[in-house]
Order: sequence, then structure tokens, then C-alpha cells
Amino acid sequence: MSGKGKVHGGKGKSSDSAKASTSHSARAGLQFPVGRIKRYLKRSAQNKVRVGSKSAIYLTAVLEYLTAEVLELAGNAAKDLKVKRITPRHLQLAIRGDEELDNLIKATIAYGGVLPHINKALLLKVEKKKQQK
Repeated sequence: MSGKGKVHGGKGKSSDSAKASTSHSARAGLQFPVGRIKRYLKRSAQNKVRVGSKSAIYLTAVLEYLTAEVLELAGNAAKDLKVKRITPRHLQLAIRGDEELDNLIKATIAYGGVLPHINKALLLKVEKKKQQK
């Protein structure tokens, strides 16, 4: 033996240079939980399909973007009505007011009400009565 074997006594890195663990969400710069979304993807996948980590990050980013978009529009609707709390009515006005979100979200929102709309035929009758007087 030439004495060039393994070096003994090493127990890994020293404790002062140990890094604190960072979440997938923090690394991706997201607020929504990437790990939880990945777990949901794995659980709902048919036949034990493998789920890549980047797919979970991408889906989380899309969900966070859509949520931020809806909340921004609902906040604007609440501000227009001079209230400080977003209600289901504001969510309804925000979603139905945006054409793309309206096509995406086909759900009925409880206590959302209906969009303010008066048929043109009804408006014409009112204007004709005013002109006759």
C-alpha cells in the first residue's frame, strides 16, 4: 500500500457554512406553493405518471398570474364602487367584464348577481315617450 487511500475523519461540511433550505417557490420567485401543486399533480395523475419539477413550477406560475389578474380587476371594481372589501359581486363584475376571463371561467359565482344591462329595445321606447311630450 502506498498510503494513498481514503482520507478518514471527514463528517461533511462544517456547520458554520451550512445553508438554510429554500423552498421551490422561493427559488422560482413565486408566492404560490410549488411543492403542494406538484403533490396535487402526482395525486391526480392516472397510472402513476411521472411529474417533472418544471411542470409544477410552470403550472404554479400560471395559477399565480391568473389569480393576480382576477384580484387586480376585482380590486378596481371595488375601488370604483368606493368600498374597501372585495365581494363576490366585484369578482363577478371583474370576470364578466374581461372577455378572455369570461371565456375561461364559465362558473356561476354565488352572490355575484348579474351584469348591469338594459336592452336597446327598452331604451328606445323610453326615448320615444320623452319626445312625444
